[in-house]
Amino acid sequence: MTESPARGKGRGARERVLVAATTLFQRHGINATTMEQVAAAAPVSKRTLYAHFPAKDDLMVGYLRHLSESGATLEAMLDRTDLSPREQLRWLFTIPDGTNAPIRGCPFTDAAAEFPDPESPVHRYALERKRRFPQQLAELAARLGAVDPEALGEQLAILADGAAGRAMVLNDGACMRYGLMAAEALVDAQSRRPE
Repeated sequence: MTESPARGKGRGARERVLVAATTLFQRHGINATTMEQVAAAAPVSKRTLYAHFPAKDDLMVGYLRHLSESGATLEAMLDRTDLSPREQLRWLFTIPDGTNAPIRGCPFTDAAAEFPDPESPVHRYALERKRRFPQQLAELAARLGAVDPEALGEQLAILADGAAGRAMVLNDGACMRYGLMAAEALVDAQSRRPE
């Protein structure tokens, strides 16, 4: 089945909006970025922007989903099959090289902080992702031979979130390295020892 030209064009506009929003949110933050700035950066008309995302809440949920589905989050490393469990753990505490932009930390934490109402669609989506994170880490902990993978998953989630938050506030990637050292110590302490 072929797509009508109008449909293809609409999907292209939606993708451009999400890419522009991602760039602007990461550069300036969520609340500092206006819908008008996103439309200009996309570039799309405000009418087109609002046809795809009627409110900023809708754009935010779309942005967070886009990050999740595109693998553009550190959590995506936990789904990679080309990495060993130890490599996945290390990548979780890695800030990409080559950018001079400020460290933004976890986009889901950022979104929940900027949309604090628990009933907000943005907050609910961030909550859903944050609940999934320790489950993913528990699966990783099991592959690493942890005695109690669920507890280790929660501990690693707290470490990763804390290191990312501290790195963002201090704009210092060293926080992630210290987080990794603590994570590896926890994993080693929880690993099954041969009888």
